Formats: sequence, structure tokens, C-alpha cells
Amino acid sequence: MFGFGNKQAQRRQGPRGSFDVPLLLAALALAAMGVVMVTSSSIAVADGSHVGAFYYLKKHLGFLAMGCLLAGIAMRTELKFVEKHSTTLLLLGIFLLLVVFVPGFGMRINGARRWINLVVTGFQPVEAVKLILVAYLSSYLVRHREGVEYELVGVLKPLGIAAMIAALLLLQPDFGSAMLILSTSAGMVWLAGARKRYLIGLAFVAVIVLAYVLLSKDYRVRRLTSFLDPFADPYNDGFQLSQALIAVGRGEWTGVGLGSSVQKLFYLPEAHTDFILAVLAEELGLAGIVGVVGLYIVMVGRGLYLGLKGVELGQRFSGYVAYGISLMLGLQATVSIGVNLGVLPTKGLTLPLISSGGSSVMMTCAMVGVLLRATFEINRAEDARQSAVRQPAAAVATSAPIGGIA
Repeated sequence: MFGFGNKQAQRRQGPRGSFDVPLLLAALALAAMGVVMVTSSSIAVADGSHVGAFYYLKKHLGFLAMGCLLAGIAMRTELKFVEKHSTTLLLLGIFLLLVVFVPGFGMRINGARRWINLVVTGFQPVEAVKLILVAYLSSYLVRHREGVEYELVGVLKPLGIAAMIAALLLLQPDFGSAMLILSTSAGMVWLAGARKRYLIGLAFVAVIVLAYVLLSKDYRVRRLTSFLDPFADPYNDGFQLSQALIAVGRGEWTGVGLGSSVQKLFYLPEAHTDFILAVLAEELGLAGIVGVVGLYIVMVGRGLYLGLKGVELGQRFSGYVAYGISLMLGLQATVSIGVNLGVLPTKGLTLPLISSGGSSVMMTCAMVGVLLRATFEINRAEDARQSAVRQPAAAVATSAPIGGIA
């Protein structure tokens, strides 16, 4: 794919690697769906703001182009380079999370400090930290495999790093991203072989702490209560969810038609970002939702499958990276879909590769690029193993006597 594998194989005369085609096609299909839905859902908002009907589409395409560039670089970068510098990258990520609190550098939007001011645009560090944390945890799980499998301390260390990052996110505040990072980290540690009793005990403690954090702020309590019954207060706390559910209900089986959504016309807040799936459901119906969910299943399923293959082949870092990125994307998509369908409380997480955005679009593309690189190296390792099996067999066949005469 893209000629990368052929060039490397010819130059090194070694095993041939290849990017996973189903995973790549699923990612491209989701990105294409994102362009279509951002166009449809943002025209009314942009027109109402007097910035031009295609303002948000142009921004989305620009960030998507930069994301594709990052993905291309990631696909050409050996993962051993990332593994070598994973600790440095983690320190950089923590530094960026602290910068958001520095006056003049951090940006406060809607009462939250989640962005760094880059003059021409804002950057949300947590989007980069998601990928950085996956790389660091993968490196840790490779270096401390036995400790993770048999010792509580070996489990506490990586989860402690994740908890520290989650604490910084809660200060911003960003409860959704904090939960996503903790869940992904726990999933990676579990897939690396940690004992269930350790994880269950830590999960029990985490639930108590997170419940306290959730109930400590009035706005979080209001989100929870409005989620349980959004139509009890449809013009205040339950407004977002009630409008989203109306959009989903109007879509029925096949939707009202692409571009024909009514809820996106200033009724549904964040129609082109957090609640873009509700617009998709209204315009394309249940069929559209099933199609999107199917694409995520292909992308995440292939990533987890190849991660397992990588671990079995001894490519543990590549395997754990595939695990981590697949879990991160899959969990984020699940939460975003659940919020739009009224199954989960509002979390403010975008739908990967589909929602409009800046930092999220670019870094999601970068994550997909790293995931594809992991599949390349895993497939290369598999080809090397198969070549090692074929060569002795070929040597035996060559040395066999012709016609049975010694």
C-alpha cells in the first residue's frame, strides 16, 4: 500500500511488510463520511454566523489534510524510534497539559482551560496525550511484562501514570477525556496479562473516586439527572439530549434525506461536532447508524486482531500499540454514539474521523497512521516467520536425490 512496503522490502532484501487494507479502507470511509456530514450539519450554523456557508467545511478539510500528512509521516516511522523516546514524549505531554493553566498561553473557552493559544489557532493537548500515553504504556508493558502479569506494583505503576494525567484533565475540567484515558489504560494492562483480581480491586477504588468527582460539581449532577429524563426539563439542562433524541426519532429507518435535517437548523447545539451522529441519524436513519457502527467495528476489530497477532509473533510493542489505539478509538466512538442516542450522559467527546474539529481531527489521523504502521511491522514479522519456515523446506527439496538415486 502506497509503495512503502515494496520499497523497504527491495532496499533491505528482507521480509515484506504490508499495511492492513480493511483497516485502511474503513478509516478512509469514515473520514469521507465525516466530510459529507460536516458539510451537511455546519452550513446553517456558518450561514447564521455570517462567515460563509462552507466556513466549517473548509476548516475541517484543512485540518484533515494536516492530519493525513501526520498519518503519512507516522506510517513511514519505525515504531522502535517511538519506543525509544516514549518517556521523553510522556514528559512533553504532561508539560503541555500544564501549559493550559499558564496565563497568556492557555485559553479559557466555555469555562474550561483545555487549549493552548498558537496565535493562528488553538491546540488541545489531550488529543496528543492520548497517543503519547498509548506509546508510553506499550513501552512499559514490554519492559515490565513479568511484573505486570504477577505483581500488584507492576499494575499500579502504569495505572498511576494514567491517573495522574486524568487528574490534570479533571482540573481543566475534562471528565470525558479523563474517563477515556483511564479506561484505555486499564484495558491495555488487562490485555497484557494482568491478574483480574488486581484490576477488579483497583476498578472498585476508581469507581468510588470518580463517583465523588462526578457528584462534587453541580453541573455534572445536572448532566446526570438530565440524562436520566431529558424531557423533564427540555428547554434547559435536558435541551441538548432532547433535541438529539428528536433528531434520531425523525430519521426512522432510512432517514429524511441527506441535507434535509431540521434539527441542525439552530435547534441542536454542536450539530457539526459533539452531536453530528444525531444529524446523521436524522438524515440517513438507522441504516446510516448501522453503516457507521459497522465501519468502526471493522477498524477497531482489525486493530485488536493484529495486536494479538503481534504479541504472538514477539512484536510486543507493535501489538500493544495496536491494542491501545484500537481501544482508544473504539471507546471514544462508543461514548460519542451512546451520548447521541441517549444511552450515556453528555461527555463532550467527538466522533473519531467524522466530527468537525481541529486538534481532534489531526491527532485522530495521526493515531490511525501509527496503528497502520503497527500493522505493517506485524505483517512484516509474520512474513519473516513464514520465510524462515519455507527456506529449510526449500533446502531439503533441493538436496533430495533426483529419481531416487543417491
